Amino acid sequence: MKTDVKIRKTSLKTQFVASFIAIVCSVALPQIFHIFGKGLGIGTSLGEIFLPIQIPIIIVGLIAGPVAGAVSGIVAPFVSTLLTGMPLPLMLPIIAFELCAYGAVAGYLKDKQINGILKVLAVQLSGRVLRGAFIAVLVFAFDYGLDPKIIYTSSITGAPGIVLQLVLIPVIISAIKKAEKNEM
Repeated sequence: MKTDVKIRKTSLKTQFVASFIAIVCSVALPQIFHIFGKGLGIGTSLGEIFLPIQIPIIIVGLIAGPVAGAVSGIVAPFVSTLLTGMPLPLMLPIIAFELCAYGAVAGYLKDKQINGILKVLAVQLSGRVLRGAFIAVLVFAFDYGLDPKIIYTSSITGAPGIVLQLVLIPVIISAIKKAEKNEM
């Protein structure tokens, strides 16, 4: 079956630049939320509620593809921990795994002819399921020091962030694609 959909390859340079920007944003954005949280007297809770580290990773996957998304997703939390101390070491492998999943799935959906909101929803659902499975393996197979309830409580806490992503990411992707067309 022949289709008229052209799948364009993203250059290595574009993937590298997009990944670098996503990693920088994934370190800076949570810090902005933490600063506001501190000012409000709630510490890092705004980061847990609005999930700002995920936004650049999903965007880079949707723009630059699965490799850029997955690599950015793995690297960003390690860089963040080195520079800011967050995420904490106990959560670091979980967040790296989760962000890698978000970036890879977003990249896989990059050229699919699907509504932007549905793409983000698919990324969120798959990322949350994979995160839950990873946590379950860590807790039950390796006696990792986490309460398994975190599998669902973090999704409840992060619900505002999930909604924010559903609204914000398709708008950003649309603006980027529009800018790309204007450059051509």
